[in-house]
Amino acid sequence: MTAEPGSLTIDRNRAVLLILFSLTVITSIPLHWHVAGLVLGLATAGMILRDPDAALRRRLGVLLGCIGLLAATDINTSTTDANFLKTGIPFFLVIALPPLLLAKSDPGVIRYRFLPQVRRRADVIYTVLSVPLAWLVLELYWWLTPDLFRQWSLPPVPDESEIQRLFIGINLVGIWDELFFVNTVFAVLRSLFAYRVANLVQAIVYTSVLYDMAFIGAGPVIVFLFAWTQGSMFEKSEGLLWVLIVHLIVDFFLVAAIVHSYYPSYGLDFLWRHGL
Repeated sequence: MTAEPGSLTIDRNRAVLLILFSLTVITSIPLHWHVAGLVLGLATAGMILRDPDAALRRRLGVLLGCIGLLAATDINTSTTDANFLKTGIPFFLVIALPPLLLAKSDPGVIRYRFLPQVRRRADVIYTVLSVPLAWLVLELYWWLTPDLFRQWSLPPVPDESEIQRLFIGINLVGIWDELFFVNTVFAVLRSLFAYRVANLVQAIVYTSVLYDMAFIGAGPVIVFLFAWTQGSMFEKSEGLLWVLIVHLIVDFFLVAAIVHSYYPSYGLDFLWRHGL
């Protein structure tokens, strides 16, 4: 087992491994270049197996398996029951299996720790600021990518159940985002490598999956910056609380913007209309 979290040095072979891992994610998930993704994935697996550190082999092997599962999943924004099941099962597996697979050999690498272990005023301030920032960034995003909010579908006439399903679906995915990208991908990488390396790679995974899901146009830049700040907050607070709150604040404004794009009379009050 690795002596200290983040203690592994990045030599040439490990640099190549992380580059191959990142390219596997990009080609197999958002680009859907399945042959290239498979070739790169096999090359990544070969580099993992060649590494002398047993902990790295176990942990990155599990992460690579998660990427393979997500690559085989049709990631989309549909809110139908069938899609909830079709995407929900693999989404659940990639957050449930890694802690189970690593529980005996690598205890404590993946921890569902919600309350912050380090209390910082900066986290509270950033969380409060995320309210206006979320609105401003989404406005900028919409200006840069006018088709953004049409990546989600709503009926021509406002329907209470459809708006409710959209709200629930986006918030469930938002929670999953942090449980997988931060609590799993970042946590595993951070157990091996320095913070900056771990956060960079998790942000690439985060951005790739969300681009495939819906965040087109300027999305990769905006999502990457958001993912980096989420990893940073998790690193410094050592808990999921602030990370989840910030993400759910963003999701509230996202749903409001989607609903408003379909029904211009709806604003931030979409939650308490028609008994929602």
